[in-house]
Amino acid sequence: MARNETRPIIKLRSTAGTGHTYVTRKNRRNTPDRLTLRKYDPSIRRHVDFREER
Repeated sequence: MARNETRPIIKLRSTAGTGHTYVTRKNRRNTPDRLTLRKYDPSIRRHVDFREER
């Protein structure tokens, strides 16, 4: 299978500083800038912003 460059695999790192990460894909055409999602951080047991790291 060929790699799809329009949908790269990205890491989402917690902004709470715990070091927890999620791995997902994003569509580079629709969201060319860094992605920010609000997800659950099990280290501090609450929802925080997760930001895309490069």
